[in-house]
Amino acid sequence: MSFTTEDQAGVCPEVPEATRGFVFNHSMLRVKDPQVSLDFYTRIMGMRLLRKLDFPEMQFSLYFLHRPFEDESAPQDVGERTAWTFAQRGILELTHNWGTETDPEFKYHNGNAQPQGFGHICFSVPDLDGATAWFDQNQVIFVKRPDQGKMKDVAFIQDPDGYWIEIVEPGRLKNLGQ
Repeated sequence: MSFTTEDQAGVCPEVPEATRGFVFNHSMLRVKDPQVSLDFYTRIMGMRLLRKLDFPEMQFSLYFLHRPFEDESAPQDVGERTAWTFAQRGILELTHNWGTETDPEFKYHNGNAQPQGFGHICFSVPDLDGATAWFDQNQVIFVKRPDQGKMKDVAFIQDPDGYWIEIVEPGRLKNLGQ
């Protein structure tokens, strides 16, 4: 028998038939300056911009980023690529409300300052030491390095808007929480 879910209070043991085919597609972060954020997520984190959608009547833009597998490619046709984007897993949507980039006082709440709410997104990497060196080389701000604190082998960095990004190497986490 294959694993389906851990048994904890509140967990539904069976997948409701009505939810079959549901896919967790994306999470959204609001960003002050899309040029700065796009540089970070494409150059530092290696993501690719799949689609930009502008909404002039509401004065905002959406940027959909993806970290493709080595043999994966998105459709060239814009409409097909838009539909493909909304069928994927692990998409990061950056939302830019126009004008925030020119306001020196403007800042989004990162969820970790008080009152706390949203916490972080996470990237798994094949080599935590190599990723740490890459982040250092690119002057990325660390909230927590892998050797700091009680939880070893887990790092937290910040993106340009101060959102926390957890960095993990899956093979190092086999004993996490035990």
